[in-house]
Amino acid sequence: MPVAADIVATYRGPRRVMRRLLEMGAREDRALAVLMAGCVVVFIGQWPRLAREAHLTGQELNPLLGGALMAWIFIAPLLFYAVSFTSHLIARAMGGQGTGFGARMALFWSFLAASPLILLHGLVAGFIGPGIELQIVGVIWIVVFGWFWAMNLREAEWGVT
Repeated sequence: MPVAADIVATYRGPRRVMRRLLEMGAREDRALAVLMAGCVVVFIGQWPRLAREAHLTGQELNPLLGGALMAWIFIAPLLFYAVSFTSHLIARAMGGQGTGFGARMALFWSFLAASPLILLHGLVAGFIGPGIELQIVGVIWIVVFGWFWAMNLREAEWGVT
């Protein structure tokens, strides 16, 4: 199934999509591609906010974009691997029977599936700026991402219905 269709399907049933992704086999290149796609989407989602910040403060936009690029494309993936490893260890301690790949895929897919809300967050930050609207979109993103991750990790570690 195409990635966009899987993202939409995740909003209807995250565990079904995770089950299908795990049934495709443990391929680390696929997990890394999903993570990098999510990081690229978040990087792109930062553009409106960074453009607004550059305009309002008189800064150059390119250094701001370069910093965001460094953070999201080079540093964030390392942090995501560390978080997924930690979540796998915690799940193991709680009786989980999954693999490290399953824990990674659960986190990475949750991040990519919630990325449309990050794009909305970036648009709100760029066009409206700080305020209650931005906070509402941020909270919605955190809740959706947390829900996806919890359901996907449950599927990856325990596989219960």
